Amino acid sequence: MSHATEIFQPLQADDPPAVAGYRFAARLGAGGMGKVYLSHTRGGRPLAVKVVRPELADDPEFRRRFGREIEAARQVRGAYTAELIDADADGVPPWLATLYVPGPSLTEAVNRRGPLPVPAVLWLMAGVAEALQAIHAEGIVHRDLKPSNVLLAGDGPRVIDFGIALAADGTSYTATGGTIGTPAFMAPEQASGGEITAATDVFALGQTAAFAALGRPLYGDGAAVNVLYRIVHSEPDLSLLPQSLRPLFARCLAAEPGERATPAEIVEWCRQRLGADADGGGGPAVWREVSGPEAVVPAPVSDPTPARALTAVLPPAPVSPEFGASGPVRRQREERRRRTALLTAVGVAGGAALVVALAWGLMDVTDRFRDRDNAGPRTSATGPAAGSSASESGLPPGSAAEAPGSSATAAGDSEPGGADPSSGSSSAPQPEGFSLVHLDAENSLSLKGTEPGVKGRKGDIRFGCESPGCELRGDSTVFVQVFGGRGTTVDECRLVLKSATKREWPLAAAAAGAEICMKDDEGNIGLYVIQTKSTAVPDLAFLQGDLTIWRNAGQPRTSSGRQ
Repeated sequence: MSHATEIFQPLQADDPPAVAGYRFAARLGAGGMGKVYLSHTRGGRPLAVKVVRPELADDPEFRRRFGREIEAARQVRGAYTAELIDADADGVPPWLATLYVPGPSLTEAVNRRGPLPVPAVLWLMAGVAEALQAIHAEGIVHRDLKPSNVLLAGDGPRVIDFGIALAADGTSYTATGGTIGTPAFMAPEQASGGEITAATDVFALGQTAAFAALGRPLYGDGAAVNVLYRIVHSEPDLSLLPQSLRPLFARCLAAEPGERATPAEIVEWCRQRLGADADGGGGPAVWREVSGPEAVVPAPVSDPTPARALTAVLPPAPVSPEFGASGPVRRQREERRRRTALLTAVGVAGGAALVVALAWGLMDVTDRFRDRDNAGPRTSATGPAAGSSASESGLPPGSAAEAPGSSATAAGDSEPGGADPSSGSSSAPQPEGFSLVHLDAENSLSLKGTEPGVKGRKGDIRFGCESPGCELRGDSTVFVQVFGGRGTTVDECRLVLKSATKREWPLAAAAAGAEICMKDDEGNIGLYVIQTKSTAVPDLAFLQGDLTIWRNAGQPRTSSGRQ
């Protein structure tokens, strides 16, 4: 397969032929936010058009953030960034178009040729740092800087996807497997749910450049939870890196954000080491070796004829010269706005029916909650009823229904609380599963006792909405969300909770499928897997999820919150 064939893939059956007047000539790839296609301006200049995934497009909060970040990204102008040309956060689907960069990503280049030589790494760090200067100057933090978001053009690197990572952060899609950013390139404060600043991007730059120098991630591969634990709790092994680069990497990868180098300092440090090449144009020669021959870009796709009838119904809007290549796109936007005005009038008439339907739905949900509370817990501490499977009970993987040696096969023969301690079974903590555990302003949880649900606010774990997206709070319980987790085990919870101190965990980035490890002061460990999250109306907000408890599975915490 040729290099050009690898880059420009044919459109597939589920790919749209065009979006907002931009016709697609090829498929460039897919990522966490959407699919990317090759298109062209009316003048024939290549563009990369990113079409947002339906999972994100259906989230009103995403659209709001996406629109805000697009407006900020429009202001970014830099030699080492891919300029944003056009975008529409209100489109169906939302999309954005940037200049197409003719070159492979850093990931592709390293996978093809191996680690980069020291001069190329210096040019890489200087170029990306200069791009971060332009991005940060507009008040944007990239949040997902990584090798696949650095493209290698013939004259230097280009940073892409800036200004849109924040839009996806906190939506249901990112909370169920598409986390922003990528675990292997996160900074410690990002991995632990702390404050994200420009220094976060500097740490990611250090990791990205280390990948270029080593040919693999600096903190290793493996499960995301293990990689994040190493990032938060261990020092990077700089002995693996070229000796001449270690001082700069030490500054970029400092654990404390305030101790990291600034992008301006990185640019100056690299220029000093490059010497005369920094002013003599030595960069292009290095990049031609790294990026390889430039692929031939497919030609633009001509407009189909005849035009679609829907577009022909409305009179065309005048095209102003200032619109440039985006004139047809803006014309279509005006047509959409006029159609929206008509639909709004119709929508008002149907609004009353919608309110009635919502009211009946809310009453039905409330009745089901009341029935559940009257009937008691869905499962006992020993798991689901005999004869049912873990998938039927709704318990998360690793719960009592699946645990070796659990008493689920003999339901009703043991007391609540697990196996008989006199039976001589293993001393390893046994999981106890509880399905559809409900949390709201009137209920709380406790990892102590035979039942986790506590009427009122007397339990140690409480749900509240004092912050956007709501939060979990614990008097003596600490929390850690496992991003990208699927069936997190007690050993993985132990690992991430080992040095945890947060007694309040924001839920803005949590939705259906999110997994939250928790541990109380007696060493009981819990895994709460969210099944339903409703926080749009704070006064009616609630969580429902499956809870697994391992009694005395971790070292008890002191009152200060430390191990």
